[in-house]
Amino acid sequence: MTKGRKHITEKQRYQIEAYKKSGKTVKEIAALMGKCERTIYYELKRGKTELLNYDLTIRVEYCADVAQQKTDYNATAHGRDLKLENDYDFINYIADQIIKNHCSPYAALEKSKKEGFKTNICLRTLYNYIKLGLIPGVTQNQLPYRKRKVKKNPVKKVCARNVQKPSIEDREKSIKSRNEYGHWEMDTVYSGKNRSKASLLVLTERKYRKEIIIKMPDRKAASVVKALDHLERSYGKRKFREIFKTITVDNGVEFADYENLIKYDRTKIYYCHPFCSGERGSNENQNKMIRRWIRKGEDIGKYSKKDIEKIENWINHYPRKMFGGLSSHEMFVQNEQRTETDPDSGIGKK
Repeated sequence: MTKGRKHITEKQRYQIEAYKKSGKTVKEIAALMGKCERTIYYELKRGKTELLNYDLTIRVEYCADVAQQKTDYNATAHGRDLKLENDYDFINYIADQIIKNHCSPYAALEKSKKEGFKTNICLRTLYNYIKLGLIPGVTQNQLPYRKRKVKKNPVKKVCARNVQKPSIEDREKSIKSRNEYGHWEMDTVYSGKNRSKASLLVLTERKYRKEIIIKMPDRKAASVVKALDHLERSYGKRKFREIFKTITVDNGVEFADYENLIKYDRTKIYYCHPFCSGERGSNENQNKMIRRWIRKGEDIGKYSKKDIEKIENWINHYPRKMFGGLSSHEMFVQNEQRTETDPDSGIGKK
């Protein structure tokens, strides 16, 4: 069979995939297909993809579907893929932000703009590039967020433990609009089973999504009170009351000591309905951001306070779509008068 110069067809790609799986070499495939070896090498590179095994390990294989998708896209992209492939600094930067810095594609693009890269692609194009395997080392499985079903209209029950304590229903309705700074949501992030008792107290401000993370030795109510006491001393009593107007928490036992949480009327505490995590939606979303660095099941005890401070700083400087690419810190600086007790100054972590 003579070696043709025509492009490889979709049918031939499936033949190559079958030959490859049967263990044939590039030389053997080239002979069977009537193509030169270099053509087969390029084709195998085009269809190279990472697949997940049942034991969660990664294997690299040639996939005819991926190769065909890239070919179809390149035929309609009018050169945009060449523009991306030529800017290796941009490609590597995006890959590092997603893999090493745990950024979403949106955040990676926003950071690239601030770094002054000339290559400018839209978010949808970047997702297409990731899907086609054009960003080295990045797969769709590595992206931080995946859609999941949300339970609509959950039944709002009253927790018997906190029936005598202020409910979120008692909270001022204006707080829901997020127009005023100083209303927070609070939760704990804890170590995996059979790990240390170390945990994190996480406070999220509702308007700007400012984050404060405090490492605690355990999840006991006394530890939470102690952490708030330390935070109050750091800010000073008057400033603490101004910054922490209200705090909304769930019904966990770590928040059971209501009297000491609000002692001397330093703040107002409100309890959510059981199994209604959406009532602290900002808090829950930022807990997911913490989990990009501290995986579920890990031992928080092995992370130093400096490590926790870095995660807090990363969250507060993370580009957010809701703010047009600005971070929580940038939004706070632009819209609020800065004080010496800025929540981003590191207070509460020593």
